[in-house]
Amino acid sequence: MLSRWLIPLLIALAGAPLARAGDFLQPLAPGVYVHYGRHADIDSPDRADSANLGVVVGARCVAVIDTGGAVATGEALRAAIRALTNVPVCYVINTHVHFDHVLGNAAFVADGAEFIGQAHLPEEVAASRDFFLENFAHELGEPPSAEKVVAATRTVSDVLSLDLGDRELRLVAAPRAHSVTDLMVLDERSGTLFAGDLLFRERLPIIDGSLKGWLEWLADASATPYARVVPGHGPVDEAWPAGAAPERAYLEALLREIRAGIAAGMTLEEAQDKVGLDALAGWQLTGRAHRLNVSRAYRELEWE
Repeated sequence: MLSRWLIPLLIALAGAPLARAGDFLQPLAPGVYVHYGRHADIDSPDRADSANLGVVVGARCVAVIDTGGAVATGEALRAAIRALTNVPVCYVINTHVHFDHVLGNAAFVADGAEFIGQAHLPEEVAASRDFFLENFAHELGEPPSAEKVVAATRTVSDVLSLDLGDRELRLVAAPRAHSVTDLMVLDERSGTLFAGDLLFRERLPIIDGSLKGWLEWLADASATPYARVVPGHGPVDEAWPAGAAPERAYLEALLREIRAGIAAGMTLEEAQDKVGLDALAGWQLTGRAHRLNVSRAYRELEWE
């Protein structure tokens, strides 16, 4: 087993602005851990460590849920796992395509892990590869290369169960919601759902899929009594579905106000300046994200 002093050494060598190594993984339930990312926008130097990451340890092997926004983040996560257990990593599961959840995948290739994602993930990673290379070369390490953008080799179009050894994960593909590649991961033993970016807390949600689809997912998921839900960003919801209420309120405000604006002849530019402003109270990182959300939601709703 790797000693814990190796984790800060790896972080220092990688030069990544990550959390203090001794706190890298926080326990949520027996065998279930989370690494909390920072609230950092895409233009922040902290962007490589801006998403929550999950680890579930079974008797036979370990599943990793998202790997962060840089190879160095993935390497720090891998080192933290090795300090935690000798059980091998057999699965790396990506909840969706965005850089802050997938660019650490390359750190786990040497483990021979199987990479798993929603059915649309491989094509979306392929479509994003040049963008990642151009805009996230630093996060891909030296030298940056297309091979470091690792896509799923096994996909989920509906439901998939994974046996970690005396522990089963249930992977459920979501319809178009936050993105077109959303995948939920449920640890059956602890009742812990890793929702990826289907759930944002504290940091404003970002629409890259469908506003209406996202609200439909929230309605369906809120009816299931999970013990806890790990969001893609922000603190774990230990009182589900209470933690989803702010996200739902914001998305419902967009739906309501954009529909009303379109009916009144409001242009997209006017909507970006006027829609949903009251619903921004309490959220972080609102400036760029809100205008983007209004634009995407407007285009979805204008031809209803």
